[in-house]
Amino acid sequence: MMKRLFVYVPVILLVLFLLNSFVIKEKENTLYKSTDGGQTWQDVSAGLPEIERSANFFAGQSDLYLQEKNVVYHSKSNLKTPVWEKENVPDVQSSSSRPPTAIVFNRSGVMAYNYQGQIYQKSPDAETWAPAFANFRKPSMRTLLETADGTIFLGYDHGLYRSTDKGNNWTQIQKGTVFNIVESDGVLIATGGKGIMRSTDNGEHWHWVISEGGVGIGIERIDGGFAAITYSTKTESRRIRTSMDGGKTWQAIDAGLRPSPSISSIKQMGKYLISGHPDGIFRSADKGKTWNSVHPAVDKMDSNAFKFVLPWDKPSDQPGKVFKIFVSGKTLYTVAVSAGC
Repeated sequence: MMKRLFVYVPVILLVLFLLNSFVIKEKENTLYKSTDGGQTWQDVSAGLPEIERSANFFAGQSDLYLQEKNVVYHSKSNLKTPVWEKENVPDVQSSSSRPPTAIVFNRSGVMAYNYQGQIYQKSPDAETWAPAFANFRKPSMRTLLETADGTIFLGYDHGLYRSTDKGNNWTQIQKGTVFNIVESDGVLIATGGKGIMRSTDNGEHWHWVISEGGVGIGIERIDGGFAAITYSTKTESRRIRTSMDGGKTWQAIDAGLRPSPSISSIKQMGKYLISGHPDGIFRSADKGKTWNSVHPAVDKMDSNAFKFVLPWDKPSDQPGKVFKIFVSGKTLYTVAVSAGC
């Protein structure tokens, strides 16, 4: 009996050590920023709350927001190192459930919304959050945009709604899932369950400009046009595309990157395009013809961090992480998110 204990105890301790290593690794949540166009990155995680999973991060022109579980934190972006304070956002949805509470920065101010369709606007004077568009609430909300002329768009899993009178009245103008929308020079581009769609009449009519049996993942404004991430169900991978003719036609610009289903973001800073990829952070100075690595992948950052795979684990149990990129003024920020998000 004693001999068996001598054999089993070390094995049990080893397993506990490995599991504990996983827990410690999951608690790592580093926020980096770059002030030189993504060439170098500085750790600005000091003061962050202890986070057991990747937090949700939002960057505006002068404000930063971070959500972890049922708490939202806020910091001004002009600080050398962010100083985080708790925000009393009502009905904050847990990040462990469906898409969590999101923060958006519109012309009329900062707004927050959750998947249940509750929308709040922050009062700059009182530093409080008050209900917005309380007369219109629908579940499965995905996006909110206020255009330059004050038109408001709300996107859901079941359609797109528009208000031209500050939210007093709403009209459904599109069916199907709408994930996000951007506006530039009178053109609206939206991502959805079929791909990417475009409108030139303030959202009255839409037509699909990319529909290849896939999904529109993300859309961004860049100098002279738009950049997008799409997913193809045929190749099971994401692609980075740009359009320089107002969203009419699109060109793939990711030939220099390894094909992946987990490309997280595409942003612009000055003359550079910056992409979050499972292989790290990449930067292009020639509109995507070539890409250079400017930061290693999340799993390669710590040379002492090994991946232990237990016999009962499956590859799908360990999806890994990828950096997601954010822009605030002339500063880039990045945090690690679960690959595929």
